This record gives sequence, structure tokens and C-alpha cells, in this order.
Amino acid sequence: MTIELVNPGDLPTPQTYSHVAIATGTRLVFIAGQEPEDLQGELVGPGDLAVQARLTFANLGRALAAAGARPDQVTRLGIYLVGYLREHQPIIQEARYELFGEHKPADVMIGVAALARPEQLIEVEATAVI
Repeated sequence: MTIELVNPGDLPTPQTYSHVAIATGTRLVFIAGQEPEDLQGELVGPGDLAVQARLTFANLGRALAAAGARPDQVTRLGIYLVGYLREHQPIIQEARYELFGEHKPADVMIGVAALARPEQLIEVEATAVI
């Protein structure tokens, strides 16, 4: 499996993601939206985006491992944020870095009105090629 991350020269170079992810491999892994829930399914960190983001990305890492995938095999992320503000980006990027390090898959960050639970602030889905 190989992943080539590309930032075309005629587009601005993003600091936290890649414009294009080109993957070749034998298996696709689709990870459902991961939430800031503990093992009992309880929401963690109501109202605290930093706490919720760290747990959400940690849960994403666990889901990837269950599929036999590594974070560096992720090609795309969907990040959903309740009441998104630009000031949220550093919080998300810090939590994301804990899982991905310097790997920067293609992503989309989408502001939404609400998620599954009233106090849930973030959900993250992923696609990986292994």
C-alpha cells in the first residue's frame, strides 16, 4: 500500500492537510463517525471541545487499529463541529496531531448545527487504504 499526498503548485499549500491523497492498495477501510464517548458510551467533556477532540481522535485510532489500519494509512477525514468558529482550528489540530503526527490526509471540516447528542461538539470519520 502506498499513499502519495500532493499539494499542487497552483493551489495554496495548507499547513494541516493535503489537497490530494492518491492511494493504491488492496483494502479500503471506512471508519464511521467517532464521538467523544468512553467505553460505557457516555459522553465525555460536555462543553469542552479540547477534551472531546482528544477523545474523538483517540477513539478514531482505536477503530483504525481494530481494522488493522494505521493512522498513516488514512487518506481522508471528515471533521464535523457544532457551531464551528475559526478559533476552533488550533484545538482540533492539536488533537489531530496526537494521532497523525506529520501525516496530513485530505480532509474537510464542516460546521453543523447539532450532532447525535445535545452536548456533543465533534465527530470525525475516516477512510484508509491498507
